[in-house]
Amino acid sequence: MRTSISSAQPRGGRGGFTLIELLVVIAIIAILAGMLLPALGRAKAKGQGIACMNNTKHLMLAWRMYVDDNQEKLPFAYAAEGNPSDPNWPYAWVHGILDFNNANTENWNWTNTLAKGAIFSYTGNSPAIYKCPADQSTVKPTSGPWVGQTVKRVRSNSMNSWMGMNAGVHTWFGGPEFRKYLRMSDIIDPGPAKTWVLVDEHPGSMNDGFFCVDMRGYPNPAAAALPDVPASFHNNACGFAFADGHSEIKKWMDRRTMPPFKGATLPNVSQANNPDVVWLWEHTTRKY
Repeated sequence: MRTSISSAQPRGGRGGFTLIELLVVIAIIAILAGMLLPALGRAKAKGQGIACMNNTKHLMLAWRMYVDDNQEKLPFAYAAEGNPSDPNWPYAWVHGILDFNNANTENWNWTNTLAKGAIFSYTGNSPAIYKCPADQSTVKPTSGPWVGQTVKRVRSNSMNSWMGMNAGVHTWFGGPEFRKYLRMSDIIDPGPAKTWVLVDEHPGSMNDGFFCVDMRGYPNPAAAALPDVPASFHNNACGFAFADGHSEIKKWMDRRTMPPFKGATLPNVSQANNPDVVWLWEHTTRKY
């Protein structure tokens, strides 16, 4: 009797994915990425917000040390810009008019902008703390060692125009019926914990060292206006530092407060009934 032995070999292991299985895996990865990337973006923005508050906390320490060393006099939000011979020039907290003119060295030269400001010597000579890490606004110098390169602008923060004022005069956006804060002891209404000193300013609004809140419409929301625009770097929120030294992130409510950044001057938009302007009114100054 003959024994028959089959010539067929046992099937080995599979060599890889079929095309359909591969497409299914790719689709799953795409879905997971779509779910995770927004969360990662929010986490990054939150981390930048923490770094931003850390920067403004250090700026406020420098601001307070200056105040303590100068008989409680506040540094000026703005003074005699472009004229170092003016007697008020040394008291401005920073100098320089930032814009998107690539020939303007004040955009990137911190030595003649930040370092000439009244509080710089108290910062530990740290120009980086004047800049929010989420601010990616840039220019391309047309002269100097960085010609043709893309460089970040030197500053993100501006000062409340009612702080220190300009040699004690009022701003263009409110009269003597509003409180002007020339000394630390003047900040009694709404009080140091509720009166902001520094703010992240929108890159398209950034120019001089101070941020103007138009108080002329106060307290009528229908008359609200925004001559300067705050930033919204942190998930539609903005960094503020207050006169008591603390920093916080303020979430904006109205889309008009959060215009997109297009590398140019912002258009003038009606701010009537904008609740964010009302919040700024309540934390900038008060009537006597």
